Amino acid sequence: MKIFITGAAGYIGGSIAEKLVASGHEVAGLARSGEQVRLLKDRGIAPVAGTLDDPEILMRAAQAADAVINAASVDHAGSVLTLVTALERSGKLLVQTTGSAIVADHADGEYSSSVALTEDSYFDPVPYRRPRVDMNRYVRQAAIEKGIRSIVVCPAMIYGTGRGAQPNSDQIPKLIALSRQAGAGVYFGKGLNRYSNIHIDDLVDLYLLVMEKAPGGSFFFAENGNNSFKEIAEMISGYLGLGGKTASLPLEDVIRQYGEAARLGVGSNSLVSAINARRLGWAPKAPSLAAWLNTLSRA
Repeated sequence: MKIFITGAAGYIGGSIAEKLVASGHEVAGLARSGEQVRLLKDRGIAPVAGTLDDPEILMRAAQAADAVINAASVDHAGSVLTLVTALERSGKLLVQTTGSAIVADHADGEYSSSVALTEDSYFDPVPYRRPRVDMNRYVRQAAIEKGIRSIVVCPAMIYGTGRGAQPNSDQIPKLIALSRQAGAGVYFGKGLNRYSNIHIDDLVDLYLLVMEKAPGGSFFFAENGNNSFKEIAEMISGYLGLGGKTASLPLEDVIRQYGEAARLGVGSNSLVSAINARRLGWAPKAPSLAAWLNTLSRA
């Protein structure tokens, strides 16, 4: 099978590409620099030189493939429109990556008693994330309106070592770096806010299962547990050998430095339940976040 992946040099896309190449598929990946071209070639991935802002390049690569996985910027609307247009009336597979920040709130470190949302739950996104929600809806509707087998996969907070060219996820490595700098496991506000999480290996397994079995128009959360940010701070403190010491940082400082995305990424509750994935036959088996941190070296 010929598969084109955006983000093939990144954390999610690179891990998916690695598994697909190992499974015998012919994989092409978008490469936005000479360095990425080299990295992809070294991993048996055919580089497609270009960026998400090159519609003609995206169109050609998508139309030459049997399936497309969009695992680059989850908020780049132009590339999504291009990929849907390229595949229109083809019946080909398009898997769009999003993220569980779509259900995040403005708790600012407080706990929310809301139950975990399933794929069928109604929710009203905070204004900052509405464009992403609208984009997910557009991709799913393309299964009916555009003749594409389009699917959306929505991971929670991802941890674990990436299998491709980029080994590091987003939130956990940044929290580790901040904690090392502070000399304590850090959280924000009261740190009672909870976030669902998922190991990268389990997420990759879900992508491959979705490619094989999922119907067009479907939507899948990806999670295998959740933790509060104070619990995560305690785990990181243990990993760094800080004796369980933790410290609260003002959320205002994070917002001032990194903006609204950071507020939702570390100060919100984002609880989801991967009902659809488990119905499809997905059975996550990777270590929990706590167990994974215990396996790491402190180097």
